[in-house]
Amino acid sequence: MRKKQQKHSQEFKLETIELARTSGKTDSQLERELGLSRGSLYTWRKEVERDGAQAFPGKGHIKADEEDVRSLERELAIVQQERDILKKALAIFTRSLR
Repeated sequence: MRKKQQKHSQEFKLETIELARTSGKTDSQLERELGLSRGSLYTWRKEVERDGAQAFPGKGHIKADEEDVRSLERELAIVQQERDILKKALAIFTRSLR
C-alpha cells in the first residue's frame, strides 16, 4: 500500500532547515526522526537557496515573478487581438476604396 504524500507548511519547512543547520545531526537522522521522506531537507534547502523569501508559496499561490509573467502574457494576448482587429479593419476599408 502506498503512503499518502504529506504536506508541510512553509513555517515547518523553514524551521526544519534551521534545525538541520543548528542541531549537528545529519539530514538523514532528522528526516527519520521527523518522518520525512529521503531527500526532503536537501530539496527544501535548494528551493530556499533558489527562491529566497518566495520559497514554498503554498497551494494556490504563485511567486511574484510568475505573476509578472502571467500578467505580461495576458497583456500580449490583448495586444495581439487588437492587432488582428486592426488588420481586418484595414482589409475591409482598402477593399471599399477599390
